[in-house]
Amino acid sequence: MFEGFEEKRLASEGAETAVWVGGKGPPLLLLHGYPQTHLMWHQQAAVLARDYTVVCPDLRGYGASSNPPGGDDHAGYSKRAMAADQVSVMSQLGFERFQVVGHDRGARVTHRLCLDHPERVAKAVVIDICPTLESFDTTDQAFATAYYHWFFLIQPAPLPETLIAGALDTYLNRVFRAWGGGSFHPDALAAYRQAMSDPDNLHSSCEDYRAAASIDLEHDRADLGTPVSCPLLVLWGANSIVGRLYEPLEIWQKRGTQVTGQALPGGHFLPEESPDELLTALKGFLD
Repeated sequence: MFEGFEEKRLASEGAETAVWVGGKGPPLLLLHGYPQTHLMWHQQAAVLARDYTVVCPDLRGYGASSNPPGGDDHAGYSKRAMAADQVSVMSQLGFERFQVVGHDRGARVTHRLCLDHPERVAKAVVIDICPTLESFDTTDQAFATAYYHWFFLIQPAPLPETLIAGALDTYLNRVFRAWGGGSFHPDALAAYRQAMSDPDNLHSSCEDYRAAASIDLEHDRADLGTPVSCPLLVLWGANSIVGRLYEPLEIWQKRGTQVTGQALPGGHFLPEESPDELLTALKGFLD
């Protein structure tokens, strides 16, 4: 699904990142979401590689990347640690400044990249999220019902890990049906399932959410007065939970100085539900 891309394995502080690199031109980093891997970009990567050097990693704890310990405070899966991984990856590839597109968990890493390493990010795109702190601080019954997994996955190990492992297909099928409405390539779905069937990956993905409900909130509160300074494009699914419960553009405009955005047709998984519309929006902004 990534023909012509070169697979690499690059070490950063505390983790090893599996990354696929292809194309030529200005560097463009694509960050995936939960419960997926870099394969979620399979309909965009080759097209973007005509104009950009496209870098598609698996986030730490996902796919083929390593599974460092989270620690008692879950700092091993903080978005700060994940963002630092990506800075290291891009530096090792020779890119000191780059554009970045993130979906879901990858969009949260993108937000942290912009805050912790503003000199490295030329432009950024976040897809179908609101800021983590915003979501927790405004939680109501509608959000808790739709985003039940946020509160399930943060329970102490090994409760969510054990329950998901015992009904993995049921869980993943519900995730992909409830959050999205489009079709997924069967090879991509098989890869997502294989990755999540690894007990280490399953635990790491829960640690990602545990960090979001703890140390990430500390970091976000500390930086609440620091806006994203680079041009930021906000995209969301017209039928997604984010699109139904929030005014994403209005919220993000309070978090950045150069924020534009729009809804696209589809639900949460826009790279796979609305690939052409997403490509059009990305190219219009990145170019």
